[in-house]
Amino acid sequence: MPQSDPVTESDPRPLGVLDRIRANPTGRMALKIGVGLLGAIVVAVGIVLIPLPGPGWAIVILGLAIWAVEFAWAKQLLHFTRRNVQAWTQWVLKQPLPLRALIGLAGFVFISAVVWLSVKLTMDIDLAVVIWDFITRS
Repeated sequence: MPQSDPVTESDPRPLGVLDRIRANPTGRMALKIGVGLLGAIVVAVGIVLIPLPGPGWAIVILGLAIWAVEFAWAKQLLHFTRRNVQAWTQWVLKQPLPLRALIGLAGFVFISAVVWLSVKLTMDIDLAVVIWDFITRS
């Protein structure tokens, strides 16, 4: 059986869907526009959800991952984000339990303040008063 010549033989792997789309100039432009719009919508929804309870940051990172399919800057930013989140997680896990509890408490206080402020500014409801009234109700 003859050896295949890597210089003259084309890559035997089948083309993926995105590769076939990119092979056509119109498809390449449509893919860039589609990925750009979809990523922008997902990032925008994530940014709106950041101050609310839920996965706001995760949705922003998902939008960044969508952009990374077509845009090199998004891929670099996604790698930077992933690397720093992993470094932060590893650092926190190496800390003693009381410090981890303090970090968790600080995160809880920060998120609570963001939720309180967003509800106060958007719906003019003071959650602290509502909770206090609920607790002190006889």
